[in-house]
Amino acid sequence: MVSLFSVVSTFIAIVLIPGLFISRRLSVPFSIRNILRFIKLAASQNDNDEERNEKRYGTNTMGEKEKRGGLPKHVAIILDGNRRWAQKRGLGTSDGHKAGARRVIENAKDCFAMGINTVSLFAFSTENWARPEDEVNGLMSLFEENFRSEMPFFQRDKIKISVIGNRTKIPQSLLGLIRETEEATKSYEGKHLILAIDYSGRFDIMQACKSLAEKAKNGLIQVEDIDENVIDKELMTNCSEFPNPDLLIRTSGEQRISNFFLWQSAYTELYFPNVLWPDFGEAEYLEALTWYQQRQRRFGRRV
Repeated sequence: MVSLFSVVSTFIAIVLIPGLFISRRLSVPFSIRNILRFIKLAASQNDNDEERNEKRYGTNTMGEKEKRGGLPKHVAIILDGNRRWAQKRGLGTSDGHKAGARRVIENAKDCFAMGINTVSLFAFSTENWARPEDEVNGLMSLFEENFRSEMPFFQRDKIKISVIGNRTKIPQSLLGLIRETEEATKSYEGKHLILAIDYSGRFDIMQACKSLAEKAKNGLIQVEDIDENVIDKELMTNCSEFPNPDLLIRTSGEQRISNFFLWQSAYTELYFPNVLWPDFGEAEYLEALTWYQQRQRRFGRRV
């Protein structure tokens, strides 16, 4: 009887109470699988802290560094599946986009809480202008609504906001909010949220080429000096301390990056979960980070 009591007490102390705490802390279902994910991420964050200290005090060795599989510094996400999510539930398209917008803020909070520096979201592609007019107008209104409502969050948590893409078609009212938000958050460091609106990878590369051609024409740069590093600085992601994503996630199960970060993703780990964007919650994000860490440990960290 005493032995059984001891076993039950030990289980409660070691598994049940910490498990319930983790479940509540991360808002994920209580399961052994999620507990193990949390432990792995906590260990990784400890590794990252140790790495920062080693850089500071000069105690790190290359061999030790290569063995680690830390968290990505830049995570890019293609938000795919809002319309299908709504259709499966018998809801309107606008309901799917609203659910997706809520997930954007929740996901950003999770990313930054776990130590990710830069999060890029493919929110509206250039091709999306071809969708029905009422859907496009609804998306523009939704962007405006979220810029207004989330400004206190951006400022309280000191999150820098950058919007990349072609701004010529974006409504003036939305442009004003974008400029206001970028100006108000431009001095923040450590947390950077990049929203790609009317963005395409081809357009980004094209505008970089035009910029370099203009500089060469005006004698500001020599053609023979143009290399990958020079092109990197001309791309729209040059607003970030870490312009090239370590991990790119596309929800909905489609295994392609479409027209997003074509140049920047040359050495990026690509992850394609079979889940629609509004359902991509904390548990799914933990799964993606665990997968990324396993890849880094197996194949080595990207330089």
